Amino acid sequence: MKLTWFGGTTVRIHIGGAIVVVDAAGAPAGIDAAELVAGADQVVADFGAELETIDAAAFKPRKPVRLLDEGEGLPDVMIWSAGPGALVIDAMGEAPLLLVAGEMPVMGRWADGAVVALFGDGAGLLARGQALLATRAPRLVMLGGDESAVDTAIDGLRAGLDGTGLVALEAGLALEA
Repeated sequence: MKLTWFGGTTVRIHIGGAIVVVDAAGAPAGIDAAELVAGADQVVADFGAELETIDAAAFKPRKPVRLLDEGEGLPDVMIWSAGPGALVIDAMGEAPLLLVAGEMPVMGRWADGAVVALFGDGAGLLARGQALLATRAPRLVMLGGDESAVDTAIDGLRAGLDGTGLVALEAGLALEA
């Protein structure tokens, strides 16, 4: 998967053979929202406020399809809300992706193999990261915020990582996970 963060909660994700754009309307000045969604297979507005909500504690990623059962194309990328300000993206052959700009949902064991992107200011990133790491050890945590916010979060999260990767997102640059 490849995630490009543009600022705020605006991201373009290449996952499971599809392109997903989240919050294109909230793109910072200088980013053309129409260009951002060009070629996208799915566009999620308002950080998923209109999506079906799932219980993140009971969620289980889909199992890979057997070669005998495969159809013409790849299975659809599925996107759900995991509560206000939280999205779960499930794509065949990829780690589950959790995007959080609000309250950290309670998650099941699936989150231990997940890639998690957190968005917000320094206090928000730190609080979300601490809530996540207090219960789960995901594969990778990505921080989307300005430089001082990311510095604050890294300083507060460093000691609790226990094997979890931690990276800062840079606006306009893609990150492969």
